[in-house]
Amino acid sequence: MMFSPNSEAFTLARDCNAVIIPTGEPVTLPEGSVGMITQSLGGSYTVYIEGNLFRIAGPDADALGKEPETPPVLPEGADDEAVEDVIWEQLRACYDPEIPINVVDLGLIYRCDIELNANNERTVEIDMTLTAPGCGMGDILVEDVRSKVARVPTVGFVTVDLVFDPPWDRSMMSQDALLQTGMMY
Repeated sequence: MMFSPNSEAFTLARDCNAVIIPTGEPVTLPEGSVGMITQSLGGSYTVYIEGNLFRIAGPDADALGKEPETPPVLPEGADDEAVEDVIWEQLRACYDPEIPINVVDLGLIYRCDIELNANNERTVEIDMTLTAPGCGMGDILVEDVRSKVARVPTVGFVTVDLVFDPPWDRSMMSQDALLQTGMMY
């Protein structure tokens, strides 16, 4: 496998939970495993070990010798618009482990509704899709979206529904994503 100049060698400092890409099967990688970090975006890591790709979630960054991601913060006296901006920042921190483009620019987020409840907590409802219905990483991406949005202060409840209507196609990608993938017309 060819590695980019941004790839970084590592040795796992401890046993580490991971998922196999592209099937999404959970595994435990043993302490001392040697590999290359091929992608480190949005607080998660795609690593190459012995011919396989794995995704390591942000809370396990220390096993790679990395700092875990810091939780999002709201500005003092944040209004609804500021909270919504932070939620969208969190969504843009969710990356497909095989494609170095966030789920927003890929066009995978179809709906994000935010409601302020009587107890001053917010409920967030998200509809998202996948680039392919059979994607083994679908549950992983859904949980990444849910957990990152749930970390936003004042968000009390998050639901993420995986939908396939309308079917995703490249016309849903942002101009930047199309340029980055070389799919621009």
